[in-house]
Formats: sequence, structure tokens, C-alpha cells
Amino acid sequence: MEEIIRQTVDALLRGDTILYPTDTIWGIGCDARNADAVQRLYDIKQRDHSKSMLLLASESLIGRLVPASPTSRPTTFILPEAVWRPALGDSVADNLPAADGSLGIRLPHHRFCQELIRRLGAPIVSTSANLSGHPSPQRYEDIEEELRQRVDFCVPPLAEWLSGESRGSRIVKIAPDGSQTVLRD
Repeated sequence: MEEIIRQTVDALLRGDTILYPTDTIWGIGCDARNADAVQRLYDIKQRDHSKSMLLLASESLIGRLVPASPTSRPTTFILPEAVWRPALGDSVADNLPAADGSLGIRLPHHRFCQELIRRLGAPIVSTSANLSGHPSPQRYEDIEEELRQRVDFCVPPLAEWLSGESRGSRIVKIAPDGSQTVLRD
């Protein structure tokens, strides 16, 4: 396990894209600071830039950005730029936020993802491991071979890293005034 974590962090530091297990479904991602890697994710997914991707971040960063979440279900918060920019500054690639400046962010409840973030020292990008418009993969076996071939590094589907979650995260949008709207439950 240690060797795979080290290889994955090395891949992220090189600017590679990765296929990896998350606390929800399988995802593809990269170092959130690397604009070239973010662009490659859009290309891999054949996804329009109007559909932004999200960040998986450390507990200390999340605690500064979002209110405590009363649910144990993984929750992605969509934050306005006025909320996330002071905490993240230029540590997020310019091509990652949505056209309106908002950014999705989630604390992963997954040991593997937490360790990647800790060792990288930065958030990682996360988006479902599927081509745009195709179903999101619930298991590694559901990931299209075409997508597996497009990423630079694939984390093996080891049983101890599988989350057991079969759906994407809950999504809550936070307005500049602090009000919240649940977009997906």
C-alpha cells in the first residue's frame, strides 16, 4: 500500500492525471495547482469547461471554508469565489473554477485520498471516472477501457480502498450571503 501511495503522489507531482478510488465513486484527478493537468482532465473526459470539477481537500482547509456538515454522507460544497479565494488564493489552477467563479470542494472520508492530499500538500481535483455524458462508474470494472488508457496513472482497485458508496456526493451550494441550497441529496 505504501508503495502505491508514493507512486500516486509522484505522479501528481509530475503533473500526471490519475484514476483513483474516492469516498464516493471512482474518480480521475490531478494536482489542483497544475493548469496543464486540469486541461488534460477536461480533454480526457471530453467535457466542456462550463461543467467544472471539484477539489478534495484537507480537513483544516475545509474547516476554514464551509460550515460543519451534520451528515455522515460525503458532501460537496459549491462555494462562491469570495469564500474560497481568500483561503486558496493562487493555489488553484485558473481553469478549474466554474465560469461564475464558484468552486466545489469536499473533505474525503477516505484514508487513501486523505493521505494523497497530506503528502502532496495541496488539494487534488476529482471528477467521476467516465466520459462526459456516460454513466458514472460504481466499481472499477465499470470504468470504460478508453478512459483507463487516457489517464497517466491508474491506482489498482485494492479491496481496502473501496468505499462501498455507490452514488456521488451530496451537493450543497452556498450563496455569498451564507444561505444553502441542496442541489443533490
